Amino acid sequence: MNITVIGATGMVGSKVVAEALARGHQVTAVTRSGTPVQGATALAAELSDTPTVTNLVNSADATVIAVPTDRTGGSAEPVINAHRDLIAAAPTGRLLVVGGAGSLLIDGVPLKDSPDFPAAYKSESEAFSTVLDLYRASQGLDWTLISPAPQVAPGDAAQNYTVAADSPAGDFVSSGTFAVAILDELERPAHRGQRFTVAQ
Repeated sequence: MNITVIGATGMVGSKVVAEALARGHQVTAVTRSGTPVQGATALAAELSDTPTVTNLVNSADATVIAVPTDRTGGSAEPVINAHRDLIAAAPTGRLLVVGGAGSLLIDGVPLKDSPDFPAAYKSESEAFSTVLDLYRASQGLDWTLISPAPQVAPGDAAQNYTVAADSPAGDFVSSGTFAVAILDELERPAHRGQRFTVAQ
């Protein structure tokens, strides 16, 4: 497949690029600065550049968007607006969006609303809850959103992982395992028009 990864040098995006290349796919690695990525075609673009992103999505077999919000205290609105504008542009290609864990439910309550949820991740969790709602309300898009386990950290892939829908599949997932789950979904789609989550 021809796979485009937007946010290709981040914790998740870099592992997705590596996993896709290891499986023999052709990869376009998109970052703000066009950072070279060995084995991939590097391209500079902003997620907020809707016409460019729409063209990228339409020219690939699948596009992974792994762009977090600003964690330095900036507004989360740019990421929300970028997804809103992309949805409005109605790209025809397949989209897999890396979301957050804060919208996962435990006993019907979103993790982001639990008393011990880390304040540092509240803004991003609120943002990606909104992004999930936007995709769920969309019409005619070929989308999937994947949420990590409540704890996600850099690391190699585990031999196995567990899948769930709207409640955590477990407490932890490494970025390597997360990337394996993303490529598995792209190669063997099982959650089109849905959110799912993985843990190891």
